[in-house]
Amino acid sequence: MNLAGIMHRPDSEMAYVVNEQTVNIRLRTAKDDIVNVELLAGDPYSLRSLPTDEKFYQVPKQMTKIMSDGISDFWQVTVTEPKRRLAYAFLVTDMLGIQKIYSDKGFFKVADADLMDMNFYFRMPFFQTIDQYNAPKWVTDTVWYQIFPERFANGDVSNDPTGTKSWNSTDHPGREDFYGGDLQGILDHLDHLQDLGVSGIYLNPIFQAPSNHKYDTQDYMTVDPHFGDAKLFKQLVQAAHERGIRVMLDAVFNHIGDKSMQWQDVLKNGQASPYANWFHIRKFPATYTPTDNFEFAADATYDTFDYTPHMPKLNTSNPEVVDYLLNIATYWVKEFDIDAWRLDVANEIDHHFWRKFHDAMMALKPDFYILGEIWHTSQSWLVGDEFTAIMNYSYTGAILQYFLENESADTLVQKMSHQLMLYRDATNRMMFNTLDSHDTPRLMTLAHEDKQLAKSILAFTFMQPGVPSIYYGTEYGMTGENDPDDRKPMVWQPELQDHDLYDFMQKLVQVRRQNIAKLSDDKITFDVIGDRQIRLTREDNQTRIVGVFNNGTADLTVEQPATILLKTNQSETQLAPNDFIIWTEPVR
Repeated sequence: MNLAGIMHRPDSEMAYVVNEQTVNIRLRTAKDDIVNVELLAGDPYSLRSLPTDEKFYQVPKQMTKIMSDGISDFWQVTVTEPKRRLAYAFLVTDMLGIQKIYSDKGFFKVADADLMDMNFYFRMPFFQTIDQYNAPKWVTDTVWYQIFPERFANGDVSNDPTGTKSWNSTDHPGREDFYGGDLQGILDHLDHLQDLGVSGIYLNPIFQAPSNHKYDTQDYMTVDPHFGDAKLFKQLVQAAHERGIRVMLDAVFNHIGDKSMQWQDVLKNGQASPYANWFHIRKFPATYTPTDNFEFAADATYDTFDYTPHMPKLNTSNPEVVDYLLNIATYWVKEFDIDAWRLDVANEIDHHFWRKFHDAMMALKPDFYILGEIWHTSQSWLVGDEFTAIMNYSYTGAILQYFLENESADTLVQKMSHQLMLYRDATNRMMFNTLDSHDTPRLMTLAHEDKQLAKSILAFTFMQPGVPSIYYGTEYGMTGENDPDDRKPMVWQPELQDHDLYDFMQKLVQVRRQNIAKLSDDKITFDVIGDRQIRLTREDNQTRIVGVFNNGTADLTVEQPATILLKTNQSETQLAPNDFIIWTEPVR
């Protein structure tokens, strides 16, 4: 028995409250080392208070192996305890039949169970629902649509910046180019989004800023004049809500633009500025050596986002900065009724600030969605007192690597299992699954414009836990390399649109939303059929949705499907390379 491979961490994604009387418990063991795990669990006080011969450790609860990631196996069980307090340990059995009890105090012989008092066990002292992870129910039903406002549609030429270029979706934008996209353009095309079936809009920053991307905020309280004004934005939110579409704004609180009033005051008054402590300035005056690259300066005397001297980093441990940013965050919720914030560079801001931010949002809207931009493992932000979810790049990155980089199906399953086991089940349902964005090459470019392959990737992603997001123009097959080429003007010319892909995307969104309970909540199983072929199942005790994806080089024969939901192949039982089929069937 590999004792070093056995691990449990209480009060984490391995032991968490589901509801008032129920908890989920997980255990990690070395892969293929342990053949059976049972949970010894019950009211801790019963060990010394109840006059009974049968103790809870004499009635083990079977745990199920739910995932393997190539290194470890993961076991899980759901436990209900009416007293809302739990003591628990694990009875593990290896391939040789050797058994051990794993508890908070280490490993013990099974014969020692009678000697273990309540303090030997892992504990969940009380099921505190106030600490329970908050999962807004509306989020699971959402298919997001990301809009880069400057490039979606020019609805009002009167507010165009000087030098605005003509709208051309085949253009390759430069970093400083403007095309005149604005809020009126988005409002004018809400019917398009409704027809596509999406139920959430994620807008890149709309606040006043000199750039086309608006991540160098000048004034957080003002809609950028080239996009419109507050009245128009309120109209946009109301019109979206009338169509059942939620609205998420992008908040840039890690840094501010160098054209902001606060930074300009620092440049003018130096250490005497009332805003001097709003930033991380190591040496006055705040300076840097300009380079040919506008976005790069290695010798700035102040902390910045990346090496960008035009984005000085805010000091969110300063109470004045905290009050300033929380006032901004609450203003856009109270004044415009937005439903969510996407938080730029969220991992570079302290946890103390995010907890205050979370509490401020929950006080206004208990079902508010808080999405952090984090590209790495993020458990400490997803306990329930900071973010609802993160942009799930590691998870969707595993999907892209499998479909695009010839990784094996085994490797895909291992990577996805590892990611799913990092978080609570409810957290996984909230994660933001995007395949491309303003920060990455477009999906069609990654797929080398192989539409069948792109369809398979999208369908596989839409079957996952978490909420899918469509980057504007994906529905029409738009292409683009990395920033700034991934920010081309939206293709509105019918003759340049891929209408077959649009019909597919419309159907895919419909399948997702019509089967949301199963595709969000139900058990997920990955079965490797062949080296490049995989079967994905979402099921409960009554029905299952099955998806078979052939990413290999040969045809694949599948069983006769029951009720077909979506497919790319002509035959119902023969999948050509890059084809898939999704169906639903009863559990027998």
